[in-house]
Amino acid sequence: MNIREETLQMKQASPLLAATPLTQRNRALENIRDTLTAHKEEIFAANRKDLALAEENGVPQAVKKRLKFDEGKLADVTAELTSLLSLPDPIGKVTLHRQLDEGLILTRITCPIGVIGVIFEARPDALVQISSLCLKSGNCAILKGGKETTYTNRILFSLIHEAAMAAGLPEKCLLQAEQHNEIDELLECQGSVDLLIPRGSNAFVQYIMHHTSIPVLGHADGVCHIYVDKDYDIEKAIPIIIDAKTQYTAACNAVETILVHRAIAKDFLPKLARALRDHNVAIRGGEGVDDIIPAQPMDKEAGWHKEYLDLMLSIGLVDSVDEAIRHINTYGSHHTDSIITENDATAERFLTLVDSAGVYRNVSTRFADGFRYGFGAEVGISTSKIHARGPVGLEGLVSYKYRLIGNGQVVGDYASGKKHFHFRDL
Repeated sequence: MNIREETLQMKQASPLLAATPLTQRNRALENIRDTLTAHKEEIFAANRKDLALAEENGVPQAVKKRLKFDEGKLADVTAELTSLLSLPDPIGKVTLHRQLDEGLILTRITCPIGVIGVIFEARPDALVQISSLCLKSGNCAILKGGKETTYTNRILFSLIHEAAMAAGLPEKCLLQAEQHNEIDELLECQGSVDLLIPRGSNAFVQYIMHHTSIPVLGHADGVCHIYVDKDYDIEKAIPIIIDAKTQYTAACNAVETILVHRAIAKDFLPKLARALRDHNVAIRGGEGVDDIIPAQPMDKEAGWHKEYLDLMLSIGLVDSVDEAIRHINTYGSHHTDSIITENDATAERFLTLVDSAGVYRNVSTRFADGFRYGFGAEVGISTSKIHARGPVGLEGLVSYKYRLIGNGQVVGDYASGKKHFHFRDL
């Protein structure tokens, strides 16, 4: 397959997809939901082949958790599709309506980004989420999954593409890339690809960012923190931490570092350690932690930057909320960080000064998710501050254009003073 030629054809198809009515795009989503359910046994069979190969090849346990696609994952993606169907059309929203002068009207209207390339590792459910979000937002999507999920991705893409065609969407609205060399070809498609969204390991995302001139949206790490303040509630703290670490350890929003105020450390840490031990979570401790509870030394190479994606976390002691904030802003990945406190002033300081896409109080970091935010689903999490931040749903997949409607006006008349602007928002 010639990626350059394919993306050029998608670029030409993108305005046609953008112009389709919401009813047609929603019909495609309904078709996708029904088709996946009707062909679930074929999908599960393909996934079993991927899982067997992963076992043979010694794929890490954290990766194997991500590539599994079973009844639970099918239920999740169908629920996401149903939620996505209920959301309003992100295209054609008027965000500015202004009269520049009598008979000269400016509007700013949301529109799709165009052609989006999404490169992801070992997450077959991501293929469903990404393709459905792109279709709902009127964007053409190039989908490149990891080799670990070759068979699952292949059947999923075939069913999704067929369902989109049945709704009358342009044939070139979706493209699947399967070969590894096609990633490098895709990175060179500036001009025909408008945005790249990588989802995967730090090394993988960094590679994408440094080998293309196409804009890249995403995050490289998920080093999420929970700070347990001196004014904490023990009944909230331990369940929150256990959920954030164990509910899905391989997720980028799983907690990796717990910071504890020294004033409560001797009382709190033994209770936390017992709960973590009951859930098979290993502990690496910073200075002073192993004086209170058993803890392994910190990772010598990664230190506080470590993203475990496994049943292990780091614990550090701090003297104040300000020290916790400094630690998070220094070592965190600006993804999602939470404080556990009953003190309103302390909470507000944390939420204001922590420089992350998601800042939480008294809740698990696992809530950082497009579906849980009511976005329907997400194409990924962005730690960027430009365009989109946090879980990227429909609103993160649209841009805007300006429409100016007049009646023969020319700039020369305004430059000469013959005419004057009379700005008025309508």
